[in-house]
Amino acid sequence: MARTLSTMLPLGTPAPHFELPDPHGVTHSLTDFADARALLVMFICNHCPYVKLIKTQIAQIAKAYAPQGLATVAIMPNDVANYPDDAPEHMAEDIVEFEYDFPYLYDESQEIAKAYHAACTPDFFLFDSEQKLAYRGQLDDARPKNGIDPTGRDLRQALDALLHGRPMPEDQIPSLGCNIKWKPGNEPEYYTTPI
Repeated sequence: MARTLSTMLPLGTPAPHFELPDPHGVTHSLTDFADARALLVMFICNHCPYVKLIKTQIAQIAKAYAPQGLATVAIMPNDVANYPDDAPEHMAEDIVEFEYDFPYLYDESQEIAKAYHAACTPDFFLFDSEQKLAYRGQLDDARPKNGIDPTGRDLRQALDALLHGRPMPEDQIPSLGCNIKWKPGNEPEYYTTPI
């Protein structure tokens, strides 16, 4: 696995528009979430060890904060020709296994990942009620080999602040995960060599 840090898109950036299908061919778009008090956009996949570690936690966070007005959407941007475990049929399996109650969408062209400057899986982007970026960074300190159990601490702190009108955390730590598996020749201008 090639470790990559998130790019830390500037705070206040408007949420880039998306219109993407889920594994069953149903299209979802940014406008579906226009009335949400907060919107969490996650770039995840199926095979990445960093994502595997937190799948249960992200499902729990989405469920726990939905009654407070959080809308959640996950986007899978990887090249499925070279990483077939991330293909839509396996995305559908993850939805069932981990009880995702949010749309899990397939960014086949990888253009939406580029629009968000997503760099790794997982990569988290939390937007306010005006769909402006309020938090981008890690879920918490858990990593596949550091022995720390996922709690979602950092993201939960950001959600609590945003949904209760408190100042957002100033110290936002970049997410760390596997690099997005770009199609050959499709690497974005912000792409950096994994660490």
